[in-house]
Amino acid sequence: MELIKSLLDFLLHLDKFLDAWANQYGILLYAILFLIIFTETGLIVMPLLPGDSLLFAAGALAARDTNNLQVGIIIPLLIGAALLGDNVNYFVGTKLGAQIKARERILFFKREYIYETEKFYAKHGGKTVILARFIPIVRTIAPFVAGAGSMHYGTYIKNCILGAILWVTSITLLGYFFGNLEIVQKNFEIVVFGIVGLSLMPIVVQYAKQKLMKSA
Repeated sequence: MELIKSLLDFLLHLDKFLDAWANQYGILLYAILFLIIFTETGLIVMPLLPGDSLLFAAGALAARDTNNLQVGIIIPLLIGAALLGDNVNYFVGTKLGAQIKARERILFFKREYIYETEKFYAKHGGKTVILARFIPIVRTIAPFVAGAGSMHYGTYIKNCILGAILWVTSITLLGYFFGNLEIVQKNFEIVVFGIVGLSLMPIVVQYAKQKLMKSA
């Protein structure tokens, strides 16, 4: 319970945490940001880290004159972190995919998840890798399942690179240009909920469509 409260406090006050870390650690904050983004995208058991809001807060921090952080360094660095994490996740998926299909389940992954995802990728193509990048939790699971489902690496990596560039660049620049507005600073918790809500909207819409189709 205490861990959940601490995680929630970190999520809702990311701007203050990053500001304190910038003052305490200086340019080492680059390494901290890299590690968080890599962990969220690369470790299948850590899907709840705040990737979207972290990028927004990092962009806002880079726009201030009170530290030496540069948005021109943050963006390519975190694109690299996202790509590295995705590829670790993908290749772990390729190793465990056959075992999941043979055993029916590993951790919280069931064999049916792989088959259903293979059908989904076959229907919608590699663009799903790009779309998944913008959805919390899904962006952590998608690379693993792509590898476990035997998506061709050439198809995967092209969409993975494009998705990482679009995700990191767009949200970081939003924070850079708008994160220091007074109304945003005073209502950062609401902004965080707004970012998470918008990110989860595709899941809600898809869920609603499936319910309507079943009830029709």
